[in-house]
Amino acid sequence: MRRIPKTISIIVPTYNEAATLPAILSMVKHANTMRLRKQIIVVDDASSDTTRRILKKIKGITVVSHRKNRGKGAALRSGFARAKGDIILIQDADTEYSPKDYPKLLEPFFESRADVVYGSRFRGSEPRRVIYFSHHVANQALTFYSNLLTNINISDMECGYKVFHKNVLESILPSLVSNRFGIEPELTAKVAKLKHVRFFEVGITYQGRTYAEGKKIGFLDGLRAVLEITYFNLFT
Repeated sequence: MRRIPKTISIIVPTYNEAATLPAILSMVKHANTMRLRKQIIVVDDASSDTTRRILKKIKGITVVSHRKNRGKGAALRSGFARAKGDIILIQDADTEYSPKDYPKLLEPFFESRADVVYGSRFRGSEPRRVIYFSHHVANQALTFYSNLLTNINISDMECGYKVFHKNVLESILPSLVSNRFGIEPELTAKVAKLKHVRFFEVGITYQGRTYAEGKKIGFLDGLRAVLEITYFNLFT
């Protein structure tokens, strides 16, 4: 039986999120992590706004800086490489995902049940902001296609909240290659291929943004995701 976790590494990839970064890092610092000691790692993916200046003023965090913008996947890989916690949690730097959901995401680990926990914007009764129908359809289509190839039944493959036991993440970290948003299907595909991994999903709150508010993912990213789901499930 796996021992009860004592520490958590929270990876915060950021690119030009100066407007929301101070608020989200304050929330992360004060979030309930079920008595787990926090390691907060912020990966600045060569932001061109005031992100660097903001991070210099915030104490109690580890900052990793990229000289060139490489994408979310590259930022996460840099963060994963420095993570020391028993549990590793991904936290986006915008305010779409609330750290208030940490207890729900962590609870399955404390009952010695989970190796991986995904958040879901489409399960449970938690409130979520309703914005783009096209995004909902795209997310459902991509999740369906991913499930078809992985044979695991999740409802929200693209959800930003993904939490891993350290041993699981360490086993796939050397093989991770995605630089952009392809990291979402790549993580799912490679975890699904591991034997005896206990996979859980919990409903989360969601405060989606419009493009005017800073939403970055677009139509071309959806098309790339189809190719990435195919590649990482069938050819790696």
